[in-house]
Amino acid sequence: MKKIILPMVAVALMTACSDVNENGNFANAPVAASSSSEAAASDVNSSSDVTVPPSGVSSSSDVILPVSSSSVDVPPVASSSSVASSAASEFTYAVPKLTELDPTKTYSFYGAELSGKEQFKYGRFEARMKMAAISGSVSSMFVYYDDSWIKKEEPWNEIDIEVLGKAPDKWQSNIITREGDPSISANTSSESKPLHEFGFDATQDFHLYAIIWTPEYVAWEIDSVEVRRDTLGMSRGKHADADQVAFLTENQSLRFNLWASKSAAWTGKWAGGVGLPVEQQIDYVRVYSYDAATKGFTMLWQDDFDGEDVDPKHWSRGNWEMERVNLRPDNVIVEKGVCRLILDYDAD
Repeated sequence: MKKIILPMVAVALMTACSDVNENGNFANAPVAASSSSEAAASDVNSSSDVTVPPSGVSSSSDVILPVSSSSVDVPPVASSSSVASSAASEFTYAVPKLTELDPTKTYSFYGAELSGKEQFKYGRFEARMKMAAISGSVSSMFVYYDDSWIKKEEPWNEIDIEVLGKAPDKWQSNIITREGDPSISANTSSESKPLHEFGFDATQDFHLYAIIWTPEYVAWEIDSVEVRRDTLGMSRGKHADADQVAFLTENQSLRFNLWASKSAAWTGKWAGGVGLPVEQQIDYVRVYSYDAATKGFTMLWQDDFDGEDVDPKHWSRGNWEMERVNLRPDNVIVEKGVCRLILDYDAD
């Protein structure tokens, strides 16, 4: 991949979105230490307690993008990893497309997760990706407190970007929190409703996705345009996690996964696996640290997936159950400058 020294430019801002999930839809519940844990439901606290400030256009002075005292090698978005967009037809893969179900066979389904090893408290996280979508699927990028799934005395902290199988031209932003209290079973969720409009089919080409997490706000960007910003003081619910931005205090890991949900209302009706395999492709990942003094960001590292496997310094692979699928380590493949997350099947 050709790299040049390129400063980060300011982004255009769009009206912030701060809707609240009232349906208790399923959400990602990756488990760092377990090999067989189910994805948990993310219910929301009572909607009667929701008080959300009116949305408005954020001031450009509030957005201070990556700043560093030294230059960093950053590939330009437009030309980065040209191999990724041209090599898809050359990938090797053995599972044939499932066009119809054979009633004499039993099907098992497998997803994939690329799990970050490092822990972060605040930062900017970018990935240039081509997403996957088949009805019933979830194709995602998120940051996550690794012990959230335990619940009980453990809090839940998570920030999501998700493309749902029912709508490849739309996407969902979300914060999930939960007070660490054994008497509280429900999560507080702020899913974007309605779903954000891409203006393109996310499965057809690569686009730049970003999650920005600071003590003052959480923001989501698509192709360097801010689409939503949640700030301190937005209240959702009645528990200690109601101010979700304030409650995001746990160290989190960066993750990507592709799986199938049991919630048809959320992701679309599952067709028994017809249409598989599909895959989410990651061209590169960039991680930035947050400087509380300057309120800016400095790039820590970039992974271009140029090797033959994932970089063990940064990544591991998921191997637990998530609703309709088991996450299979072999379904995370690095090939031709792209990390491939594959949702597929076996037939017995």
